[in-house]
Amino acid sequence: MKKLVMILSVVCIALTACKKEKKKEVTNPTNPNEEELITTFKIVFTDANGVLPNVEAQFVDIDGPGGNNPTAFDTIRLVANATYNASITLLNESLIPAEDITVEVEEEGVDHLFCFDLTNGLNAVITRTDLDANNLPIGITSQWVLGAASTGTATIRLRHQPGIKTGQCDVGETDIELDFHTEIQ
Repeated sequence: MKKLVMILSVVCIALTACKKEKKKEVTNPTNPNEEELITTFKIVFTDANGVLPNVEAQFVDIDGPGGNNPTAFDTIRLVANATYNASITLLNESLIPAEDITVEVEEEGVDHLFCFDLTNGLNAVITRTDLDANNLPIGITSQWVLGAASTGTATIRLRHQPGIKTGQCDVGETDIELDFHTEIQ
């Protein structure tokens, strides 16, 4: 009997020792900085001297990329030899009420940078005027110093640069990029 109990014990130990581990199910972690839908981009220009009227230009594409054509894509028209303070607003108007994406970009400023590129001889100098927690520019607000009359394109890009932001536009992914026809008159 002792032999039988010993054999059964050895068999039980062997069976439990050889039990295969269940594979753990692999799941993709949730991205805490999931890309937001930006349906509306608005930039408002205010004369630094308080003399000229405000200028607003916007891009609106309520269904987002790939669906219907945008319902608005304004030309930026500014006065020559003036200085404007500009402020950008980003919205997701596919939701009711609309979601202000600008708040998130500002809160995550250490991961975001607006980039401004001027082409075709556009006579302007743009300086970002807001800073993130690391003292690097964000670009939600900027100053546009204009020279003589000219026409061209102002490309405005929002770069998402989590953990790699240096203040330069050559790294990260683009959240939105718009080519505004621009006239300095």
